[in-house]
Amino acid sequence: MHMFTCLRVWQFIVRKPSTVNRHCRFVVRMSSTDRTGPSDTKKSFEDKYFDCAANGNVEELKFLLQATFNSDHRNDKGWTALMLAARNGQVHVIEALLQKGCDINLVNKTGQTAEDIAVFWDQKKAANMLTDFIKKENPDKQLRNYFSLNNLDRMAENRKDKDWLQSRLKKETTRFIIFSDLKPLVRLSGDATQRYKYTLVRLAYSDIEFLLKTNPLLVFLGVESDESTKDNSTVLDEAGQALFALDVTDTDESKFKTLVGEAEFTTSYHVLMQLEPSDAGIFAEARSLLDWLDRYKFCATCGSATTVAEGGYKRICDNKSCRTNKGIHNTCYPRTDPSVIMLVVSPDGKRCLLGRKKQFPAKMYSCLAGFMEPGEALEDTCRREVYEESGVRVGRVDYHSSQPWPFPCSLMLGCLAHATSENIKVGEDEMEDVQWFRRSELVQMLTKQHPQGLYIPPEQAIAHQIIKAWVRMTANL
Repeated sequence: MHMFTCLRVWQFIVRKPSTVNRHCRFVVRMSSTDRTGPSDTKKSFEDKYFDCAANGNVEELKFLLQATFNSDHRNDKGWTALMLAARNGQVHVIEALLQKGCDINLVNKTGQTAEDIAVFWDQKKAANMLTDFIKKENPDKQLRNYFSLNNLDRMAENRKDKDWLQSRLKKETTRFIIFSDLKPLVRLSGDATQRYKYTLVRLAYSDIEFLLKTNPLLVFLGVESDESTKDNSTVLDEAGQALFALDVTDTDESKFKTLVGEAEFTTSYHVLMQLEPSDAGIFAEARSLLDWLDRYKFCATCGSATTVAEGGYKRICDNKSCRTNKGIHNTCYPRTDPSVIMLVVSPDGKRCLLGRKKQFPAKMYSCLAGFMEPGEALEDTCRREVYEESGVRVGRVDYHSSQPWPFPCSLMLGCLAHATSENIKVGEDEMEDVQWFRRSELVQMLTKQHPQGLYIPPEQAIAHQIIKAWVRMTANL
């Protein structure tokens, strides 16, 4: 057995003498497996972990959770400990696993989540606990895709008030998130087993006051609200914590290493896709605004210079006679580019259409997607894009959910599109391959068990969520 594991076992035994005999037997069993190799030790550990989850041994399970391993590990059937606890109605185990941060959205080889399993097996207390947890994460009961959870009240009316914005800058509770060349300053906040382990670094006014002398670009993002302030604008204005994005592109990045210690400016997708979900939403807002302010410094109508206004949400043309200064013009405000992304369902309802773009990683397939054109309805965009990329005709289109995509400023509108034809003709300008996949194959791709190694985008992508939603809708429970 590894020395670290032995130490943790010994520490636990010292703290919990009543459990000495039970855990010593476990230590002996694990030690005996060491003679046959590390893989057997790991298997014994995992078997014990799953057994505790299924049988409700919450004390032992909490002890095992102290080890450094993936608590969302699956057994041979694709079941996690949370699913086993849900199947057997072990509410205390479910509570412990949720506190550990286990993923409630994972599916097994039949496409069921832990909540689905609890409902099917009529484990009402377990089902209610899982449902309540989901509602707590998403109080409005709407699916919140990655980059779309943002708890800020943007205070649109207040940001037009220069004096109000200035007063918020120096307030003791105000915080600033830092960007350099569109790279956010982030720090590692959790251990290696957590799904979301990075957070945006937040600095106080006293930390960045020296930078304000150079008149850097500042964007007002909003005021962070909680249950006590979200429905009371007056209280929110007084008690809420204002948040600004500060662009320090022309500043030596090493100064921030000294200021905040272990932190980094990053463009890594690997890191940005592991931001805490609420921070990911704030990042999406801030990056999209900073990118727009950087790209569109001159008036799109007359070419004159512009001045940033309304806390970064507007550019005003310096040419007073420009028609953009008369009335409302979308060239003055941050742009958002709507695009559609759709899972196409076959006429018989048993298969889905996925494609591979030429720039995709090897073996990854995803939903078809494309940008909306002027004067085009959402449904018509789906029909046009599917036909252009695959030659398949689409009839009815159902909306699923949306996702901001801040690279630089897209809004992805997710849909389920119902095909009226099946023959494929790949649009070779963009696509490398398009195929129909059966539900069983999609489950294999979701759980990374496909025999050819095919897979779909990660859970942070809206494509993943649309595919998983269809798999759950069609689950043979």
